[in-house]
Amino acid sequence: MVSPSEMTETVTPPASTTMTTESERIESSREVDNKEEEEEKIRRQKKLEEALEAKSLRRIISAYLNYPEASEEDLKRWERSYRKLSPSHKALVSHYPIKFQRLRRCISANSYFIFNMLQAFEPPIDLSQELDGCEDSNLECAPHERYTLDERHDSSCQPALTNSCTYKEESKHIREPITGVSIEELQRKEAHDHSSKDDSADARITNKTCECDGGQLNHDHGSVSFSSHDWLDSSLQTHVPLVDVDKVRCIIRNIVRDWAAEGQRERDQCYKPILEELDSLFPDRSKESTPPACLVPGAGLGRLALEISCLGFISQGNEFSYYMMICSSFILNYSQVPGEWTIYPWIHSNCNSLSDNDQLRPIAIPDIHPASAGITEGFSMCGGDFVEVYNESSHAGMWDAVVTCFFIDTAHNVIEYIETISKILKDGGVWINLGPLLYHFADTYGHENEMSIELSLEDVKRVASHYGFVIEKERTIETTYTTNPRAMMQNRYYTAFWTMRKTCAIAT
Repeated sequence: MVSPSEMTETVTPPASTTMTTESERIESSREVDNKEEEEEKIRRQKKLEEALEAKSLRRIISAYLNYPEASEEDLKRWERSYRKLSPSHKALVSHYPIKFQRLRRCISANSYFIFNMLQAFEPPIDLSQELDGCEDSNLECAPHERYTLDERHDSSCQPALTNSCTYKEESKHIREPITGVSIEELQRKEAHDHSSKDDSADARITNKTCECDGGQLNHDHGSVSFSSHDWLDSSLQTHVPLVDVDKVRCIIRNIVRDWAAEGQRERDQCYKPILEELDSLFPDRSKESTPPACLVPGAGLGRLALEISCLGFISQGNEFSYYMMICSSFILNYSQVPGEWTIYPWIHSNCNSLSDNDQLRPIAIPDIHPASAGITEGFSMCGGDFVEVYNESSHAGMWDAVVTCFFIDTAHNVIEYIETISKILKDGGVWINLGPLLYHFADTYGHENEMSIELSLEDVKRVASHYGFVIEKERTIETTYTTNPRAMMQNRYYTAFWTMRKTCAIAT
């Protein structure tokens, strides 16, 4: 008999089979290594981007916190000039020492508002992160600044929304998905982080959406304490260039435009024609099961977006600047009563003043209580670059109206703005625009990679026609922008106001 062990036969696989198996194992190992390498690269990229965002946001917060010191330096300079006068000349302006005392009280009032605003701000990221340097040559250490500083777009910061808002955020690379406005497609807002050209930026803003239900928040402004905010620790603060503090002063002037009774004239010039046009174009909106949706890119401090919501639209403001967002979030979310705060927006210029009392006059804000204004459910503010946030396929054909006010000339490439507006509008949707063409990057010198496409109004309309727009109404509106109404010099703009309708989908 043959034993079982004798019956067993060892079969050696062909050499080719062995080599194939080994090749597959090596290939599989390489794929795993490549995958791990890619994941590590993404992880480092996310870490770097968040560190860049934290750095830029710290700088913006520092600019706000440096406001009192920078303002005091200005005041001391004015005092030094006064002291250089001869005794006889001093006697002619003997009231100046009293004026300087008044100016210090005005600076204190502005600083009090700023500090309360910062106390209410909840940073979306850990601001204690350190940036050790760029780990990846494909990543830029020096971010791009979206807005330049001028007397027109004293842009610089961004919003959240009105009382009882849930403030959520998203970044393609870093954060969890957000819930946006009440349309399903608006729940997927995404935006790349940004930073500024020289780190003086409007921050690397991730997409943030705040949705409101018009409720109330009990917030005691008088009991704020910086000790509860580690991110306001002095060790995290830095001295910033004066241009950054200038942006804070611009924000204070923008507050007058959007949230003071004194700004009503400018709002009537700029916002009223837009609101009247929307009202006439959507007369049956209250009868519809879902209100029409209107997007407001470049929403600034949020007043126009709020007014559109009060008309009965689902309204979303989009703003790039963290300077703006911090301020608008405070006014929209934390205001308890009209006239709650007093600011002095005109104190930083001694030029073109009719009187000291005009220069030092107080402005009460806000002129209305935002949460009691009658907003429509779904009112929200979204932070991020307009093109990057809304160029996602999920936004295609989702909006009934897009409203741009003093916005389209903030683009590096205005054609890209127009293309995006056409993409996100429904067929038959309307684009309402009011503004000049003061292209913000037209005078950028010394940056070879900086792009600025500066079309004439005629070219803008021709490009719009290419993307399916037909002009229904057009006229010129004369207006100012964040102008002191009592100053001896006021810049006026003869803005282009139009209503265009998207007639068909454009194949790209």
